[in-house]
Amino acid sequence: MHQNVHEENAETRGSVKIARGVQLRSLRVGLIGVADVIEYHRTETRIRRPYPVEYKRGRPKPDRCDEVQLCAQAICLEEMHETAVPEGALFYGKTRRRTIVAFDRELRDLTEQTAVHARNLIASGVTPPPAYAKRCESCSLVGTCLPKKIGRKSSVKRYLKNMTACEP
Repeated sequence: MHQNVHEENAETRGSVKIARGVQLRSLRVGLIGVADVIEYHRTETRIRRPYPVEYKRGRPKPDRCDEVQLCAQAICLEEMHETAVPEGALFYGKTRRRTIVAFDRELRDLTEQTAVHARNLIASGVTPPPAYAKRCESCSLVGTCLPKKIGRKSSVKRYLKNMTACEP
């Protein structure tokens, strides 16, 4: 699904210009990234308003992580284009439907708090251990993250002791 989305090309469908693989940044919030799709909808004043669309292969999640990701894109677009971005959409592959997301004050605050938390984690130089959950099995990074192995309460000291122990 993401193969076509990240081709970095543009097309026009009616009055909507569609850009894929758009690089984003916000200096104010300290974010960079790449949007799957930005639709530029023509307004009554003939100005094109950015409308981010994020593609997800699964279903809507019980938490707000997808909404935060989309809102972060909107914050970047607002800064880059100097225009309001009031909403966007999440497209889920399993349901084959768009879910409209309004970027209200609560979601914007959560998104900015999440960005601050992520920057603080990076600045600390400490990677938190992964916490295994059922959703990990459908994650493309499960083989890299290894949440079942790394997330366990074990220490390097114990591991080395077990590996170097002489067996009688």
